[in-house]
Amino acid sequence: MKQYSKYVGLDVHADTIAIAVADRGRSSEVRALGTIPNEASTLKRALAKLGKAEELLVCYEAGPCGYAIYWLLAAMKIDCVVVAPTLIPVRSGDRVKTDRRDAMKLARLLRSGELVAAWVPSQQDEALRNLVRTRTAAKRDERRAKNRLSKFLLRMNKRPPKKTKSFGEMHCQWLAGLAATFELESNRLTFEEYYAEWLHQHERVRRVEKHIDATVEKLSPAQREVFQALCSLRGVAKTVAVTALAEVGSFSRFDSPRQLMSYAGVVSAEYSSGNSVKRGRITKTGNAFLRHVIAESAWSYRFCGRAGRALRERRKECSATIVGIAEKADWRLSSRYRHLLANGKPAQKAATAVARELLGFMWAVAVAAENNAATRQQAKAA
Repeated sequence: MKQYSKYVGLDVHADTIAIAVADRGRSSEVRALGTIPNEASTLKRALAKLGKAEELLVCYEAGPCGYAIYWLLAAMKIDCVVVAPTLIPVRSGDRVKTDRRDAMKLARLLRSGELVAAWVPSQQDEALRNLVRTRTAAKRDERRAKNRLSKFLLRMNKRPPKKTKSFGEMHCQWLAGLAATFELESNRLTFEEYYAEWLHQHERVRRVEKHIDATVEKLSPAQREVFQALCSLRGVAKTVAVTALAEVGSFSRFDSPRQLMSYAGVVSAEYSSGNSVKRGRITKTGNAFLRHVIAESAWSYRFCGRAGRALRERRKECSATIVGIAEKADWRLSSRYRHLLANGKPAQKAATAVARELLGFMWAVAVAAENNAATRQQAKAA
């Protein structure tokens, strides 16, 4: 294990950074060095005064400032740990909180080895994650605009022609000519505002999805293989696969599928003591973006049927091992859903259980794809 002479804690905010340092050895005191502006040049100078890059270990909490400091320190050859805030030990007697104290606590806990490091994505992975989350926000805004428009038309007793799909082609044509049917100008102006807002959000979603399609085409060969492996599973098409790829990064960093399930927050909460064992609902303490798309994908296993044409086409691009895992998932997850319903479980709980197991199959196919890509890379290098 690498030894460091100084352990540095940073309490990072939008405009300032509080710095504290703990020297090696538990007997030495933790020193607060003050507060500096949150600027790259200022932080570089402050750390340079503490010693050589290989002698320093720096940590700060993950938060709204992102990973810019981590990437800056990595470029300076300084080891850095980004800490999960929810896993920082807290003493019940602490009643005073300041930036200075927070920095000192981080330095002290870093020296004692009590901090849990969070996974830090590469800049490319973070860029893909930002794009995927932009689509999620755009879809949410589009849904809100759609609901506002629909509810307003319902209040005005404006109903589309029968057998018209909501916001389908015929429905949109009907909406385009609806403004002239309002007698009162205020109602017409209200409709035009709601309609314009929905059009704006709809175009925004289409624009972001085009960017995602272009980004998927530019994935590295290894990422492309993982993407195709994920798409071999029923219910996991482009949107879910690229979201999982962006949120997880490397699936191999999880030693088991249960760790991935815990990362997504779909494992059961547990409170056990002695002979008493109590398990509750899922924890929901993990990655909410990943959990949401997996929960939606799980509903695809309500039906036990053959793979459709689109799914068969996606599986043609995968190895026999990955296809075998995907076919096993078809049978296992459909059977699981029907079994839970037969035992009286609500459909929502059954779908949640299926989502948890679906993550396990996603881990299996993704790790297999990553291993295949690594083997080819080693063979090419040899």
